[in-house]
Parts: sequence; structure tokens; C-alpha cells
Amino acid sequence: MEHIRLAACRVGRDPRQVRLVAATKFVTAGRVLEAVKAGVTICGENRWQEAQAKMAAIGEEPGLTWHFIGRLQRRKLKMLVGRFSLIHSVETVDQATELDHQADVMGMQQPILLEVNVGGESTKGGFSPLELIQALPAIDRLEHISVRGLMTIPPWEPDPEAVRPYFQQLRELGDQVTESSPIRIRMDELSMGMSHDYVIAVEEGATLVRIGTGIFGQRPR
Repeated sequence: MEHIRLAACRVGRDPRQVRLVAATKFVTAGRVLEAVKAGVTICGENRWQEAQAKMAAIGEEPGLTWHFIGRLQRRKLKMLVGRFSLIHSVETVDQATELDHQADVMGMQQPILLEVNVGGESTKGGFSPLELIQALPAIDRLEHISVRGLMTIPPWEPDPEAVRPYFQQLRELGDQVTESSPIRIRMDELSMGMSHDYVIAVEEGATLVRIGTGIFGQRPR
């Protein structure tokens, strides 16, 4: 957290604007609980089955919330609604529509982020910047999801400084979305930056950084 605070202060941001999401993929429930006791308040999971087991093992912890940060599978979307306080990785209008339907069935509103493939990588999901702008009217009509912002995973670069333009692009895209004056969509959150590059992400406006290795060390693949 100290590195987050310093990065925020370096660019004149309030460090309280940035929250750490502990990426807990492949981390045992016992180690996750240790991190929670040490101050982690948001856990981010990539897979529903793994998250379900950890949620059951850890139980209710004061102040602890769970985010879903992994690739979405259509047949499992209904399992995520209402169980995660934020879903980071919505990458199509169809996914947003199905989440909206499931939230409607449950009589609630599900907070989500829209994932953007800023690097145009074929191996990653997410809207292209142009696709995102084109999708906004359809998504803005959905009443049972609450779009809070954008998420991205930039191309891997050995030098974290090399990914700065991708984070800048996401921030500028968020500004463009806001300028389009949507009715329901908000751009309050930018989920960007992981263990390797989160300092750069914070300097470029991240409000959520997803850190796994930096907290738990290397994990099995």
C-alpha cells in the first residue's frame, strides 16, 4: 500500500482514490484469510468454482468484499450476479444483457466494469475502443446493471514504463465515454495495473489495482 500511496502523491492524487484488489487465483483460503486479517478488504477471483469454495471457507469477514476479475463464461453468468460486489470483465453486449436479465430476476442491480482490449491482442477478450463507443447506447439502456467504469490488461512488457500509453488510452477513453453523456453509465472506476505495473497505472489514474504476486508471491500455473 505504501507504493500505491507514493505513486498517487507523486502525481497529486488522493491515495484514498485507489483501492487494492488482492488477486487470489490459486491461493488457498487460509492464505487469503491471513491477507484479510492483515488489512486486505477486496479479494478478486478469476473462477467461480474456486471463489465459491473460498467464500464458504472464509465466511463473513467485516469489511471484506469480493470482485470477479476473470474471463466470463455465459453459462456461469447467473452464478456471479449478486455474489460479487463488482464484475470487472464484461466484454460484450451479450454478456451485459445476460447479466442485466439475471439481475432483473433477482430484483437487484449488478455493478460491472467494461473490459477494453487496449492492445488489440487476439489472445485477450474485451471491446476494442471503437467497439466500446458503438456499444454504449445498447448497454446504457440496461436498467439492472450499473456500469461503473472500465478495465484493461495491457500487453506484457518487461519495462513497466512501456505500458504507460495503454493506461493513458484507457483513461482518455473513459473521458470520452463521459463526454457522450450517457444516462446510466458512469466512469468512476479504472481497473488497471497488476503486480508488475501497478505503480504506472496509479500514476495514470487507476482506482483499482489487481495485485496477486506482489502479495502472495509466485503461484503455480
